Amino acid sequence: MPKKRSGGGLTTTQQAAKFLGVAALSGAVLAGIALPAAGALGLAAKGTVEGFDEIPSNLKTPPLSQRTTILDREGGALATVYSRDRTVVPLKDISPYMQDAIIAIEDSRFYEHGAVDLKGILRAMNRNVQAGGAAQGASTLTQQYVKNVFVEEAGDDPEKVAEATQQTLGRKVRELKYAIQVEEELGKKKILENYLNITFFGQQAYGIEAASQRYFSKHAKDLKLEEAALLAGVVQSPSRYDPVNDAEEATKRRNTVLARMAAVRSISQAEAEKAMATPIKLKVRKPKNGCITAVSGSGFFCDYVRKAILRDPAFGKTEEERSKLWNLGGLTIRTTLDPRAQQAANEAATAKVNKDDKFAASVVQLQPGTGKILSMGQSRPYGLDQKKNETVLNLSVSNKMGGSTYGFQVGSTFKPITAAAALEKGISPSTSFSTDWKLSVPMSSFTTCSGSTAGGGNWDLQNEMESEKGSWDMTSALGKSINTYFALLEQKAGLCDTVKMAKKMGYERGDGKEIGENPSITLGGEVSTPLSMAAAYATFANRGTYCTPIAIESITDANGKKLKVPKSSCSRAMTERTADTINQMLKGVVEDGTGTQAGLSDRDNAGKTGTTNDRKDAWFVGYTPNLSTAVWVGDDIGEKSSMFGVTIGGQYYDKVCGGCLPGPIWKIAMTGALNASETPSFTPVSVPRAKPKEDKDKGRDRDEDHEDREDGKPGGGNPFPGISIPPGGFGNGGDSRGNHGDGTNGP
Repeated sequence: MPKKRSGGGLTTTQQAAKFLGVAALSGAVLAGIALPAAGALGLAAKGTVEGFDEIPSNLKTPPLSQRTTILDREGGALATVYSRDRTVVPLKDISPYMQDAIIAIEDSRFYEHGAVDLKGILRAMNRNVQAGGAAQGASTLTQQYVKNVFVEEAGDDPEKVAEATQQTLGRKVRELKYAIQVEEELGKKKILENYLNITFFGQQAYGIEAASQRYFSKHAKDLKLEEAALLAGVVQSPSRYDPVNDAEEATKRRNTVLARMAAVRSISQAEAEKAMATPIKLKVRKPKNGCITAVSGSGFFCDYVRKAILRDPAFGKTEEERSKLWNLGGLTIRTTLDPRAQQAANEAATAKVNKDDKFAASVVQLQPGTGKILSMGQSRPYGLDQKKNETVLNLSVSNKMGGSTYGFQVGSTFKPITAAAALEKGISPSTSFSTDWKLSVPMSSFTTCSGSTAGGGNWDLQNEMESEKGSWDMTSALGKSINTYFALLEQKAGLCDTVKMAKKMGYERGDGKEIGENPSITLGGEVSTPLSMAAAYATFANRGTYCTPIAIESITDANGKKLKVPKSSCSRAMTERTADTINQMLKGVVEDGTGTQAGLSDRDNAGKTGTTNDRKDAWFVGYTPNLSTAVWVGDDIGEKSSMFGVTIGGQYYDKVCGGCLPGPIWKIAMTGALNASETPSFTPVSVPRAKPKEDKDKGRDRDEDHEDREDGKPGGGNPFPGISIPPGGFGNGGDSRGNHGDGTNGP
């Protein structure tokens, strides 16, 4: 019986001896060992090792994991992401000093032996016996390369990594056979190149190019002798010889490499001594990995791109395939992000809301007609440090793409969708309804798409103020956001038609569930996201054609091959006439309605305010013919709080409304993103109005929530000629109070 170690296994010497015996007996192995002609031993063996022939004959060399670069639409770098910080370079782009140094210290007879160095094994065994333990190994560079391939293939799986590095005879035999094959198929130069590109050099740097950049901020081809020797020395133990944390130990190791280079005559003794006398001069470049390092506040957009690749079947049929593509990296991703729009979104999101406020702001912009997402900005910075008010929660998107659990109720920003459904059904914009400020509508008067009624009992709702009673047509009801009008308009247009229109315009819930067929949808009772709302309103700007949002323009892999990326899918949601009519009516919202604080004075623009029940969410969604922007403000942490009597961005608000906070944010974002020289116009269209009625009450008109106009002057006059103003003027219809048939008190 052989002697055992205290742990129960064979000693290192016994393992090596057993391995050598196996190799000597295996004709299959020795047949593949390329020994130099002058030193050929002429050995032959007829025996085999049980199970050896079952080892796969082809070494599966995985493509090396590299860094991925994410670019904006103009080619500017947004971020680099990687599971392995590595840039693969050809041997010609690696300093000759580096090539000589790694060979000298790791395998000085690299060009003289085959896949296995028998002399090296015998020498190592002799020294280990003399030392009474494992004093020296005998793996060639080729064997080390094969081992690194297994480790690379294991990725971040601890069990697979342990299996790839376990010190067992079985692994050694497998490693040896693969090494023989690699020697035959690749040749020495290619093996050296691959080794230098796969090896770990510490400090999160994989491969010589990343290591050179990390420690010296230069390319691998520019490494000096003393720098190359330092990096070659690190390979044996990246933590022990880390020059950043232990310069003294790293210097000793570097000098050992230099001495070895002189001994094998890679350099002269004089060159070695001069390099040894040179102090280590590092120029460390800190690793920058992930969306957390994204420039221009584009971290949320960067993370959206990452999730798009991980979730879209276009990048792999299975989740595993998509993850492998992302982790493998080496991609160059050109996105749709516009630097100017992103800067504008960042400035807008932080102009009126501070990062440490209880409430947060989200701004997202999209190009009508293409679906290209141009920007994503938030008042809280992207990051993991909650003490710095950082967050990775993307308030602009759905839960599956990194957003909130459900999304947010959209309030009165949904009303234009109801109006579009009505117009498509042939209902004239001049259609008027006269109501009190409260309204009770039978739930049975609403029919779902399955043909059943929406429920029993009545839907009780009300306008914001008691003064909001009288007669309105579609234009004035949109301008003043009258809840009772839109409940009756939805009843006339049909609940199912309204829901279908929402779907055709890309309206989606933030939690991914189907849109609920409840009458309260017309008042914004269904949750959604800023991105979904920006895309829906872009349908109006694009004269009725909806285009799915996209964030990726193109992708090339590490070899320069273009990958197929999803394109925006465009489909007609409504007629051009309907869209043109909505545009004309929503122009009134920013000119004389609830959105006057948001209106742009130098170009055609339109939009809609939205404030949910109890003012837990406030919105402004608007657009020009070439840009659609959605702004949301609300509580993003824990249970949502109402925005009554709050200070946001240093300004006190008695009650936050869509026109008084999101509206001005929208104006900043639009002004910064748009080019002053490009001012396309909406297609003009005549919008029928209701016949005028005698206006007995000359009540004061007002913008949203009785606030003064943006120019400081009180709101006055009647912006909607021919429509009677109810006693006391109009109130904000952006909110609704009362039961909506869904068990809530909010829209």
